[in-house]
Amino acid sequence: MITIRLATFNDIEELQQLIGLSVRGLSASYYSQPQIESAIKYVFGIDSQLIMDGTYYVAEKGNTKVGCGGWSKRNTLYGGDQHKDTEDPLLNPLKDAARIRAFFVHPNYARQGIGRKIINVCEDAAKAYGFNSFELGATLPGVPLYEAMGYTATERIDVILPDKELLGVVKMKKT
Repeated sequence: MITIRLATFNDIEELQQLIGLSVRGLSASYYSQPQIESAIKYVFGIDSQLIMDGTYYVAEKGNTKVGCGGWSKRNTLYGGDQHKDTEDPLLNPLKDAARIRAFFVHPNYARQGIGRKIINVCEDAAKAYGFNSFELGATLPGVPLYEAMGYTATERIDVILPDKELLGVVKMKKT
C-alpha cells in the first residue's frame, strides 16, 4: 500500500537520492547522459521552500520512499534550491495558477499510479487554498502522465544549463 505524507527536512537526503535514481532511470530514452547529469546538478532537486510551505509530499511503500512531488503557491515553475537565488513571491489564487512541482518516482515503482496519486493530493490541496488552475514545467518523460491527467502543452522550451547543455521542458496547464 502506498501512503502519502508531507515531506520534512529529515527526508531531504533520501529524496535527493530518489531524485537521482528517478532521473537516471526514467529519462534515458528522452535525454542524453550529459543532459541528465547536468539537470541533476543544476535543476533537479529539493526546493526547500516547498517543505517550509507544507506543500511537498513523499510517497512511501512501507518504509521505502518511492516518490515525491508537490505544489506551490509561489512563482517558480521548476527547479530545486540550486536553481534559484531568492524566495519566491506568492501567487494570487484568484488570478494565478498554482505550480505543480518536482515530481519524481523511483524507477522500480514507475507506472504504478504513484505520480497520479501525488498529483491528486497536490491538486486537492491547491484547490483548498483557493487555486482553480495549475501550471507546470514537465520534463519529457513526465508529459504522458500530465496529459493523461488533463494538462495541455502550452509551450516547449529548451532550458540552457550553466554547462551549456540543453534540457527540453514542456510548459503545461490545466484549468
